[in-house]
Amino acid sequence: MIVIVFKYLTPKWVRGITLFPFIVLSEKIDKQDVVLLNHERIHLRQQLEMMVVPFFIVYIIEFLFGYIKFRNWQKAYKNISFEREAYTNEKDLYYLKQRSFWRFLKYY
Repeated sequence: MIVIVFKYLTPKWVRGITLFPFIVLSEKIDKQDVVLLNHERIHLRQQLEMMVVPFFIVYIIEFLFGYIKFRNWQKAYKNISFEREAYTNEKDLYYLKQRSFWRFLKYY
């Protein structure tokens, strides 16, 4: 895991983004946020399992379907299966040790 702080790569409303093998944070202080880092580590695992390009294709498709369904970008984002898995388990710092392969499928 390579953590980079570069606020110009992330939109203002985003604290972190994962682009395998990097976690890009918008603020240096976020390097100490274990919950945020765990959330992004979950995305690293998802991207590793699916391969990076297919991950982002599915991510965008899920977002677009969610946006059509809810007409709200925040609700569409929160309903992406990858985000649902990450938000549900971000506080469990041992989650990745026991997580099964392609676990995000549970969140469809």
